[in-house]
Amino acid sequence: MDKSVKYLIIGNSAGGIGAAEAIRQVDSQGSLAIVSDEPYPAYSRPMISDYLAGKCTLEKMLFRPAGFYESNNIITLFDSPVQRLDVSGRIAQLRSGEQISWEKLLLATGGSPIVPRIKGKRSKGIFTFTTLDDARKIDQYLKNNQVSEVVVIGGGLIGVSAAEALVKRGLKVTIVEMKDRILNVMLDSEASALEAGALTRAGVNIRTGRTVEEVNSYAGETVASVTLDNSGVIPCEMVIVAIGVRPRAELAAGAGIQVDRGIVVDRRMATSIPEVYACGDVAEAYDFVYRQRRLTPIWPNAYQGGMVAGANMAGKPAEYQGGTAMNSLKYFGLDILSAGMPDAVDGCEAISGAGDGYYHKVVLRDGVVVGMIFAGNIEKAGIVYSLMRKGVRVERFKQALVAADFGLASLPGEIWRPRLERPAVGVVSAVTAVEAPEEFEGAD
Repeated sequence: MDKSVKYLIIGNSAGGIGAAEAIRQVDSQGSLAIVSDEPYPAYSRPMISDYLAGKCTLEKMLFRPAGFYESNNIITLFDSPVQRLDVSGRIAQLRSGEQISWEKLLLATGGSPIVPRIKGKRSKGIFTFTTLDDARKIDQYLKNNQVSEVVVIGGGLIGVSAAEALVKRGLKVTIVEMKDRILNVMLDSEASALEAGALTRAGVNIRTGRTVEEVNSYAGETVASVTLDNSGVIPCEMVIVAIGVRPRAELAAGAGIQVDRGIVVDRRMATSIPEVYACGDVAEAYDFVYRQRRLTPIWPNAYQGGMVAGANMAGKPAEYQGGTAMNSLKYFGLDILSAGMPDAVDGCEAISGAGDGYYHKVVLRDGVVVGMIFAGNIEKAGIVYSLMRKGVRVERFKQALVAADFGLASLPGEIWRPRLERPAVGVVSAVTAVEAPEEFEGAD
C-alpha cells in the first residue's frame, strides 16, 4: 500500500533517531515514517563486536527502549530498502514496489563496506563486519564449521574490534594492514605502537605493509588460506574484510542531489534540493577543526546532525556547529581516545607527554587545541576536548595538558570556573561513549 507522510527518514540509526526526536519536539502530530533496509529497531552498531564476543544481546544493544516508535507515533518500514528517489515528485520507491511520498526528506543512509578486488573473494567463510547481520552470520558460521584461524583484512577500528571479538571466541587471529601501522587514521605512531603491543600480547599476529592478493579455498569452496602480495601464505578458515566503508550516496546521486565524497550539506544539514536533508556517515558536513566540509562519521556527529536536520524539517531554524573525528576504544585492555588531528600539519605544534601507563598528546594551531590523543589514562580527556570544542587559547598552560596529573586544577581559574566545571562531565561521557572512527560506518 502506498503512503504519504509529512516527514520521511531513510535510515534508522543515530542520525535518523536524532532527527525523529527533534521533529517530535517541534511537531508532535505530523506524519513521520522511518524506512530502513535492516529488520531491527535502532541499535548501537559499535556494539556488534560485543555481540559477536557473546557479551551482549540485541536487547542490550538497542539505542532506544522498546516502544520508542509507538510512543512517538512513528511509522516504521524495516527490512524495506529504498530503490529510487524522485525528488521532483517527492516519491521514494521501495524494493517491494511500494511508494512513499513526502513533504520533507532526510537521508541518513550510512555507509557500506569496501570490498577490494581479491581473487577468490566468493569463497565460503568471507565476511564483512559493519552490521548486526554480519555479526550474526559470522557467529553462525563459527558454530557450524571448524574454524581455528582467522585473517582480518584491515587494521582500522573495525578490524581491531573484530579481532578482539574473535580472540574472545578462542580463535587465532592475524591482521593484515596495507599501511605501516594499525589504526593509522585515528592515532599517531606512538599510540598505534601501544595498541599494537596490546594486540600482540593477546596473541594477535599483525602483518603491516602487506595486502591480501588471493583467498585460497578447499575445492574452490571454503576458505583455506590467504596469499599476500609478497607471496606469503597465511592458513585460515575464515576471512573478515574490514578495510573501511564508503558513504551510501547512490540514492542521492541518482536523484541529482549534489554529492562529492558524501552528500554535500550546509550548516542546516540541507542538501542541494529543497526540503531534502542529510546527516551521519553519508553527509559531508562542516568540521570545526579543519574548517571545511568533511566526512566525520561517528555516533555523536550523526545524532547531532540529525537533531539539526529534524528541527529544520519541522520549521524550527537550527544550525550545525560542526563536528570532527572523535574516537574512543578499549580493546585488549588499553583505553585510547583521539579527536581532531592526530598529527601536526603545517602551522601546527604537537606537544606530548608519556610515562608509566599513559601517553598524552595535543596538537595546537594558533594556540588552540585542534587535535588530541590520550592513551592509558583517559579520565581527564573530556576536559581537553571541551577546550578544543570551545576554541580556548591554551598557550599559557599547554604543557600542563599532557601531564600525568592533568585536571581542572591545572587550568587558570578564569577558564575552568565559568566554562568547564559543569560541561566537562557531559563531554567526558559523550567522548568516551564513541566507538566509531572516521572510517567507521556505524553512525548513520
